[in-house]
Amino acid sequence: MAAATAPCPRGACRLEAADTRARSPVGGGWGFHAAARKRGAAAAGLGYEEPEARFPLALPWTTLASVPTPDGVLELRRRGEKDFLITIGGRVLMTSAAHRSEDALAKLACTPLRAKKGARVLVSGLGMGFTLRAALDELGEDARVTVAELNPVVVDWCTTHLAPLIGDAARDPRVTVKVVDVAVLLADLAREPPARPFDAIVLDMYEGPQAQVSPVDPLYSVSAMRRAHACLKVGGALAVWCEGRSLGFEGSLRAGGFDFRMERHGRGARIHHVYVARALARTGASATPTPQTTPLATPHAKVRPPTRGDGRPPRAKPPRTR
Repeated sequence: MAAATAPCPRGACRLEAADTRARSPVGGGWGFHAAARKRGAAAAGLGYEEPEARFPLALPWTTLASVPTPDGVLELRRRGEKDFLITIGGRVLMTSAAHRSEDALAKLACTPLRAKKGARVLVSGLGMGFTLRAALDELGEDARVTVAELNPVVVDWCTTHLAPLIGDAARDPRVTVKVVDVAVLLADLAREPPARPFDAIVLDMYEGPQAQVSPVDPLYSVSAMRRAHACLKVGGALAVWCEGRSLGFEGSLRAGGFDFRMERHGRGARIHHVYVARALARTGASATPTPQTTPLATPHAKVRPPTRGDGRPPRAKPPRTR
């Protein structure tokens, strides 16, 4: 497998540069003193461990798998045993080093379902599988989780290379993975009244709702929220990751039959948001509820699969850092 160069998450490039200087004979680092250290360890009867084994940032990125897409090559890269990146066109989509927002997104939706027998949850998309893993950890043994993922290669990565990181979550007996556009899945289910199959829907799309939402947006418009409402039991939770507050999406939630609150997570300039909404009982097709401030679940102190829900590959952005 060939080594590959990828943009680093924030701070990693600086650390890698420091590692390079440390290995330089000019800097008097690892390369300059390696032979002396080995001789000293041998004389003392001690073992010697190469710096790369002790400091993963000294290792190069290796491309494990790749697939062409209209936006560039989608790649899975690894450094060491547990450090992974998913990139597209050479730009980072997500990293295994930072997944607190995925964890909290799933917990905010699923923690209230811990004691519910036969809870049913929809998760989209799969990404590296951390959202799914966190949801499974909150749910009972008789729960059922449907995962909607647009790209089949992402499913393959989560059942092979990434499986040890997420406890083989994609092959958990409670999980059914569907290679499908989640917007299409919700539309199909919404056309089958009176069935309301889910207790919670978790949308962890790489691109969340923008400040203004198009009336024809397949995931965040008023019509999309009405379809999501039709797929949730009354009182069911809808959790949606986003980069910042979206007044357009809040309007869609109100018109779609939800009350909601927003959770803020992260520090400094990399603060992310989670909308946590609850499906209200509808008295008519035009009912428009008012948002309430009552918490829907206990907030967690802590709070990526590359799908967009409209059939297109994700737009490359800086990695989500927590």
